[in-house]
Amino acid sequence: MTHWIILPIVLPALLAPFMVLTARHHIGIQRVFSLAGIVGLIALSIGLVWQVSDGSVIYYRLSDWAAPFGIVIVGDRLSTLMVLLTSVLALFVLLYAIGSKWDERGRHFHALFQFQLMGILGAFLTGDLFNLFVFFEVLLIASYGLMIHAGGNARLRAGVQYVLFNLIGSTLFLFALGSIYAETGTLNMADLAQRVTLIGAEETVGIRIAAVLLLLVFAIKAALVPLHFWLPSSYAEAPAPVAALFAIMTKVGAYAIIRVYTMIFPPELEVTSGMHDLWLLPAALVSLAIGMIGVLAARKLDRLVAFSIIGSMGMVMVAISLFTPSSIGAALYYIVHSTLAGAILFLITDLVRTGRGTLDLTAQPPMMGTHMTAGMFFAGAIAMAGLPPLSGFLGKLMVLDAAYSDDLVVWVWAIVLSSSLISVVGFARAGSIVFWKALGTQATVEPATDLSRPSALAYAAIGGLFALLVAHTVFAGTVHSYTTEIAEELFDHESYFSLVLDTPGKLSNPKEAH
Repeated sequence: MTHWIILPIVLPALLAPFMVLTARHHIGIQRVFSLAGIVGLIALSIGLVWQVSDGSVIYYRLSDWAAPFGIVIVGDRLSTLMVLLTSVLALFVLLYAIGSKWDERGRHFHALFQFQLMGILGAFLTGDLFNLFVFFEVLLIASYGLMIHAGGNARLRAGVQYVLFNLIGSTLFLFALGSIYAETGTLNMADLAQRVTLIGAEETVGIRIAAVLLLLVFAIKAALVPLHFWLPSSYAEAPAPVAALFAIMTKVGAYAIIRVYTMIFPPELEVTSGMHDLWLLPAALVSLAIGMIGVLAARKLDRLVAFSIIGSMGMVMVAISLFTPSSIGAALYYIVHSTLAGAILFLITDLVRTGRGTLDLTAQPPMMGTHMTAGMFFAGAIAMAGLPPLSGFLGKLMVLDAAYSDDLVVWVWAIVLSSSLISVVGFARAGSIVFWKALGTQATVEPATDLSRPSALAYAAIGGLFALLVAHTVFAGTVHSYTTEIAEELFDHESYFSLVLDTPGKLSNPKEAH
């Protein structure tokens, strides 16, 4: 047992109340502690990724209560990868929030930011379904506070819609947990996976209902059509740094589907047979198509980016729904790409708002910092649309290759390729209106006089995310090999079960013996 694995949850959980109680009137102190905390999270994440890179599993039992009776925090290659991705994303988002002074528009931005990280990281690291629900609620509450940060009627209205829709998901989650506990007597993931296999064919009704409810809950979190209605307005109205951090939130739903439906309800399990390929892949393809059509039809830049998130999640879910090691490996590669690309586009949207004063896709006078912002938007659009040479193109190739042996391969290829074309047209249309046609309005439209040039730190934060995206492209072979190893590990849980449940003689790694 190692104590390091719980620190990514404990650190933001301690920093948030500290800033509320002692530094709520001192934005400088909040910034220092918030940045220091995230740098510490990155260091911890790198250490955890290195520790499990050989395929071992690490865990922490709260109060030393053995599973399945106590709360267990578990780290393997999948969960630690997601923790590292979240921590690195949070650093650049926070730098942008400081550079653009978004954090000054409300007193508790940094505390809520830390609580949000606590919920996201806890969801990735928990080994128990009930605590997955708890961390979902933590990130829901914190995200609502961040969403309505700086106020406004439109933001409040979108926040209420977001909370109500996610509360429905929380209610379904509780129903699912109650059904699972009634059928199996446990909510520990490792213990549950073993007990589900013992359920007889004549007693599967309750567990099948619970499995479907869980899939609905995670589909809501992942904004999968037709459960995506909360996302466009919520992400479009949220402050830009908050929306950029939210780029990882939909991945929590995707992570939960990967974890639960490869470990507890795998495709070969007779109890839930047919559920994986019955509607998940068609829903993912529809999500991809609707997301990219929304990009083409959007009349405001922030809604365009929000719909591109729906489309990218459709792409991720297409890969996940195939449920093979190669497809899960491709999905994990694309998750990293789409998280970075989505965050970049949301931050660029704020640059446009800062320099232009409006996000309407209508011709306006040239904005402050036009050339730099236009170049970044061009690169971000290439990344999200999946054009070469950036990692989105490679990720789509991986997904298409993984789908080659599936019965619906023709539909997958047709929708992926056609939606890519639609997204290219949509982003090109938006870019030409915002940046190119602006040059022709100088003589006819008076530019606004109260606009300011974006700060250097804001540009640096976006540049840092672009650097990560380029690194993700350059080292695509290495990253894909690692994600494929993670996927293969997901379909072979013997070491995970033996360690978490403390089965004698079956440890994942000799160094973990205790």
